[in-house]
Amino acid sequence: MLTFFVIVPILIAIFLYLFPFKKAARIISIFTQVGLTIATFFLFINSREGEIVTAIGDYGILGITLRADGLSAVFILLTTFVFLMAAIYSYSSNTSSLFWFLLFIWEASIIGIFLSGDLFNVFVLTEVGTVVVSVLILYNRKSRSMYDGMIYLMINVVVVQFYLLGLGYVYRLVGTLDIYAATTAFSGLDVSVQILPYALIMTFVGLKCAVLPIFSWLPKAHGTPGASAAVSAVLSGLHIKSGIYMFMRFRDIFGGVETTDFFLFIGIATAIIGVVMSLAQTNIKLVLAYSTIAQVGLIITGLSIGDESSHVGSLYHIVTHGVFKSALFLGSGVIIQEYGTRDITKIRGAWRRIPITTAATSLAILGIIGTPFFSGSVSKYFMMQGASGFTNIVMMLVNLGTIMIFVKYTTMFFGKPSGDTRLNYNDWWQLVPLLALGIMCFVLGIFGERAILFLFNSDKSINFRCYLEKAGIFAISLIAGYTFFRYYIRDCALLKQVKKFELGFRGMCAAIGVFFAMVVVYLQFIRM
Repeated sequence: MLTFFVIVPILIAIFLYLFPFKKAARIISIFTQVGLTIATFFLFINSREGEIVTAIGDYGILGITLRADGLSAVFILLTTFVFLMAAIYSYSSNTSSLFWFLLFIWEASIIGIFLSGDLFNVFVLTEVGTVVVSVLILYNRKSRSMYDGMIYLMINVVVVQFYLLGLGYVYRLVGTLDIYAATTAFSGLDVSVQILPYALIMTFVGLKCAVLPIFSWLPKAHGTPGASAAVSAVLSGLHIKSGIYMFMRFRDIFGGVETTDFFLFIGIATAIIGVVMSLAQTNIKLVLAYSTIAQVGLIITGLSIGDESSHVGSLYHIVTHGVFKSALFLGSGVIIQEYGTRDITKIRGAWRRIPITTAATSLAILGIIGTPFFSGSVSKYFMMQGASGFTNIVMMLVNLGTIMIFVKYTTMFFGKPSGDTRLNYNDWWQLVPLLALGIMCFVLGIFGERAILFLFNSDKSINFRCYLEKAGIFAISLIAGYTFFRYYIRDCALLKQVKKFELGFRGMCAAIGVFFAMVVVYLQFIRM
């Protein structure tokens, strides 16, 4: 029963909130989460033999249907694993019953999105997730957190109106909100009548993916003082993947609507802007948040190239990004806790002061910059394999930018530690998941081909000669990135001006309108 995977996290949440022995409750919940992760692994194995369907109410296309195929099962497995890491990390640092209640309700809503076979259920579950994330941002009740939480909530309230209007048009056109029935029905309709519902729904999806120009909610959610490292890890490593999942699913529903070139451009522009904005930041979490936007841009680009290798590489990058970005955010939480600041320029000597955290974070950095034999190198290899000359060059430039971002990030690791240079007490509840994620960045690189075959049933092989060429390009990029950062980026006056750029609520609303207009204009006047 697929309902098990939605109901169990909800039951864990209620148990954690009501059980009077808080420490025992958290231990029980972690063991339950381990069991849920194992169960999703077996769900994934079973989904490889064929689609698994559970009907809640036998009403045909009017009932609620949960479906698990090979793609959704991978996302669900990633979900339970990341939440397991976040739960272990939060064991000692977050003891409030409310926090744990919200964490597991959040997990249930994300799993529900991946399983849902109904467009209206997707709306309900995304709204549950929106409310939960808003409360987690508001959690510490600081003035900045209150402001950022309300901005996040209100901007999602605005964009969901586009989705509801799109659902109304879908139901009017095909008489159903069942995803698979609607896909079949749309295949027989004229493309011109699909433009408006497609533009409305993809505006909603674009914001959930955090693509240009509607990405400003993501750094606000990360940069607020109220968001813990575990929340940021799930938000960046996993929550944003629900938007990418919907992006793939809705493109299938509106199969006759061709926007490959449009989203190729959007993906490239998002990746470039994400790199520039990340380089301009000094707040640890904002550096990582804008880096996430850049990586999302790369994934959207790879999914829009139209090549099988690039598609598989993008899918694998979704998984690897979930691992190394979760590790980076969890590591940033330890660094902030140790130094009492988020300002990169004020943090030095992390290798001497917190060596285990720094080692695990370094593994994640090697993964995200595409170091040979690490996870990012494999996913980026396949993404670039199917790219044309121009797109290939852009991807290399974005990776050069990513290298510069993390050259800047690693300045925290060296130098003389400020204050007491003794090794402080290590919380192993935090360090164990951090180390596990860091090691996975290496394992998913060494066994990249086997992992892709196992996860996506795609027998892709790496050409040794081509991989050596990519390794050579990486070595040149690493030298160039370090040199360019040291002699230009570090003291660039233009980046200091870029850092001040921030959209308020009205600006975000205007950006939503601009994105919607761009989709409509592209389809109505350019593509058609």
